[in-house]
Amino acid sequence: MMPTPFDAIIIGAGQAGPSLAGRLAQAGRKVAIVERKLFGGTCVNTGCTPTKTLIASAYVAHKAHTAKMYGIDVSGPVHADMREIKARKDSILLKSRDNIESWLRDMQNCTVFTGHARFESPTTIRVDKELLSAPQIFLNVGGRASVPPIPGVHEVPFLTNTSLLDLEELPRHLAIVGGSYIGIEFAQAFRRFGSEITIIEMGPRLAQREDDDVSSTIKEILEKEGIRIRLNAECISLDHSPEGVSVHVNCNEDNKPLIASHVLLAVGRRPNTDDLGLDKAGVATDQHGYIKVDDQLRTNVSGIWALGDCNGKGAFTHTAYNDFEIVAANLLDNDPRCVSDRIPTYALFMDPPLARVGLTEREVRQSGKPALMGTRPMTKVNRAVEKGESEGFMKILVDVESKQILGASILGTSGDEAIHCITDVMYARAPYTTIQRAVHIHPTVSELIPTVLGDLQPLS
Repeated sequence: MMPTPFDAIIIGAGQAGPSLAGRLAQAGRKVAIVERKLFGGTCVNTGCTPTKTLIASAYVAHKAHTAKMYGIDVSGPVHADMREIKARKDSILLKSRDNIESWLRDMQNCTVFTGHARFESPTTIRVDKELLSAPQIFLNVGGRASVPPIPGVHEVPFLTNTSLLDLEELPRHLAIVGGSYIGIEFAQAFRRFGSEITIIEMGPRLAQREDDDVSSTIKEILEKEGIRIRLNAECISLDHSPEGVSVHVNCNEDNKPLIASHVLLAVGRRPNTDDLGLDKAGVATDQHGYIKVDDQLRTNVSGIWALGDCNGKGAFTHTAYNDFEIVAANLLDNDPRCVSDRIPTYALFMDPPLARVGLTEREVRQSGKPALMGTRPMTKVNRAVEKGESEGFMKILVDVESKQILGASILGTSGDEAIHCITDVMYARAPYTTIQRAVHIHPTVSELIPTVLGDLQPLS
């Protein structure tokens, strides 16, 4: 069987794939894009879009519960209708998914194939019965929830971040194994819907990637909302219970297990690279299955690139889209953009959100750089106080010699938006005084960033 020739084949219609298809097709390239199941990838189907839609519903529920503190009388009990919440979530993600698929199918110079793609050679891809070939192949295959080897995990029903989204009944007691970003977001949302929540984390603190003060403040916020948190959990195992699932959290046999109606495993993700036939193309992966790439996202095989979650370079929607921009700039614009140009930035979308850019305080201390640091509690931010959302704080770190901002954390209302004031100045490689002397609108969260920078102190 002779393969159908194309100029480029893109495997996966997540964040990077469709946009790259559009640029290549616009440039006159004959493009094939292959999607196994759901157009839009993780973000649209099981990540950002559905989870942030749930979080929005949870925020409304929380405001209804706390309406009296604003002088608003909400008569009667507040009830979360999971069927309606799911229906709203589904309608939003389906619209996004359908828009992406329609755009690709209507795109000139682009042919859409649905099915599982596998390499047969470095330039040949099989999609079910179809055989395709191209001198350029782009892998945008994403990732999925990791299921850890917990004793008993395959003997009991468990949820992942994907299956949890399909619940139409509220869990009575949701036990969440994993105290990082996914676990924290779902914990707060389902607590606000009315579930009893217990977070079980093997490490000594939540969100261990963050500084100690950030982790401890997150814990305080969650505990105020009635979420139970078990840290330093040892010997986690799962077993059947008449009431659902029995979760053992330490090695002491006399210790009573936690009995939950549902268990969510939120302990990380793995790339979808184990069934691509990468060995037939000679594409190298690391010990975790991530495809190895260089600074311009090229694999070890000429003519093959890897973008998005499968390359281990970001695992965020915004970094996946930036991967597309880097590849397109190098191939089509004679613009040598690189992954190393990127400043790490991300958010934890709890309420209030945590926004991060650049280095943490711990990383700055470990670097040995002479640095300055400014902090401000959100109780000193008028906008936060007026909204009744004054939990959290801001923290900014500055290099003494260059006066450039090294990193920042904003744990507070609108922090996920305000952080971009700092991010843009960092990309401009401008001194912190650029933003310190800027006049921001009052009353906003962003207006306090110059104030924080005006009160920098040496990092002891």
